[in-house]
Amino acid sequence: MGFDLAANANGTLGSINGQLLALFNQFYIVIVGLFVFFLLVVAIIPSTGRRIMGTPGEAPEFSNFSWFSMMFGAGLGVGLMVFATAEPLGLWGSNPVVVAGEVSGKTPEAVESAYRYTFAHYGFHAWSIYVVTGLSLAYYAYTRNMPLTIRSALTPLFGGLMNGPLGHVVDVLGVVATILGVSVTIGFGVSQFIDGVYAITGMEWIMNLTGDVPKPSKVGLVSGLVVIMGMSIISAVSGVGRGVKYLSNLNLVLSLILLATFIIFGSFLFAMSTYVSALLDYILHFLSISFSAYAPQDAGAFASALPEAAKPLASDLMAGATNPWGSLEGFKGGLKGAAAELDEATIAAAYAAGNDGRQFAWQSAWTTFYWAWWIAFSPFVGLFLARISKGRTVREFIVGCVIAPALVCFAWMTILGGTAIDLEISGVAQGAITGASQTNQLFATLGQMISGGLLSALTIMCVILIMTFLVTSADSGILVMNTIMSGGSQETGIKHRIVWGVILTAVIGTLILAAGKNNPMDALKNAMIIGALPFTMVMGLMCLSLTKALYRDGLRDKHAASGAAAE
Repeated sequence: MGFDLAANANGTLGSINGQLLALFNQFYIVIVGLFVFFLLVVAIIPSTGRRIMGTPGEAPEFSNFSWFSMMFGAGLGVGLMVFATAEPLGLWGSNPVVVAGEVSGKTPEAVESAYRYTFAHYGFHAWSIYVVTGLSLAYYAYTRNMPLTIRSALTPLFGGLMNGPLGHVVDVLGVVATILGVSVTIGFGVSQFIDGVYAITGMEWIMNLTGDVPKPSKVGLVSGLVVIMGMSIISAVSGVGRGVKYLSNLNLVLSLILLATFIIFGSFLFAMSTYVSALLDYILHFLSISFSAYAPQDAGAFASALPEAAKPLASDLMAGATNPWGSLEGFKGGLKGAAAELDEATIAAAYAAGNDGRQFAWQSAWTTFYWAWWIAFSPFVGLFLARISKGRTVREFIVGCVIAPALVCFAWMTILGGTAIDLEISGVAQGAITGASQTNQLFATLGQMISGGLLSALTIMCVILIMTFLVTSADSGILVMNTIMSGGSQETGIKHRIVWGVILTAVIGTLILAAGKNNPMDALKNAMIIGALPFTMVMGLMCLSLTKALYRDGLRDKHAASGAAAE
């Protein structure tokens, strides 16, 4: 009965998610592209770019070194521990270029396109999402002394309405997005944490060993969640100064040790050559990545694109031809009856006719998932960036917070992920890395690079690093939710922090259990994409609001200057 309820809950979430993606996939893609170019225009225009987020002449609160260090701390988190290897490896097997049939997945030819989309998902687009929220919060907080809450960012558009129920709704949407964004991050992180604990201890009760690949069980995930969130609540109660500060310092040291391990024992030359070529490729394809958006392919459109011989078989061909995880060879192998008797050229043309459907299915499952994740995470990271950027110019904030951390993410992804790909291409790994579960691929890569006592020590270090990243993410998430819901107050009671910690734990635990017999992350991902949609619309309004505020402030400055000249 419990499994039936869980399956129904997950099925409902999946159904709603599928319907929303069919309607809003293009909206998600295009609006994130617009965020990037909105920030570019604001930074380039002299009058807006040089405006200080604070009182005129105010010096930055932190030195450049401290500012960049804290941004790197925000950029290197749970997501990069899980996806440093999993993202490049996954995209090496499937990305829009592979889906279009231009290259075969998991070949040396697919490396370039794999990193094009790795950089897209963790690069300038991701940080632009954070900066739109961060810039809106920082601008009003430091130029107009407004509280650090989401509603403040929409005041230029809606005025006094933001002080009433409409303002409460906007803040609640920000908190819901944050809860779901942090939930997905913690879900992936706890899964990797359990993989690491299993590698060290061999405890089978925390794993599901019935499938092709060992994966964390629900019992293991919930146990790990309770441990991590218990530590996070203790850290949040102790306050930012103690908890987050000490853990952040430990994170940085352990991250550098892990990076040094890959530089010394991994494929560093392969990684660096990939970094340079992939960065150039990413920039060359930046416009198409930003605005190439797909909608579901209509059955009629698919049928009309088929050769005459294949048109009567359109319904038999469409499912295979629009499957983004298949290949032309797999499509051929899956054909039955009259469809299997078609000639090679007709089968190839039928597969080509389904390209738009494959591209939509791939984009909605991968890029749109990331855009929704970063949007849901943006109140959290945006508030953090706003807090550390008082006294900076708008241009400094945009350039510094979009470009610098993105370049660090690129280096991390190419050094760790590039090593994993090189070990597979060279035949050393023989599928041991690509065959591992998504959250276990980092440990599988380490196992192919080193052995013995050093491997054991690094595995233990990685588990500690994942744990501290998880605690700091959850800790900061609790504090951000508390700040938003307390009207921007940065000093809140201990009881409030405990309540938000318990709420976050309950939401994640419920969604893990709601997945039924499916992948425990499915319900978390579906809920997040659904929950991020309303906040995406709030972010669009933030851009309009900031445009109005900057324009009005520019006019005010001109009037003040002309008045001073007249005197």
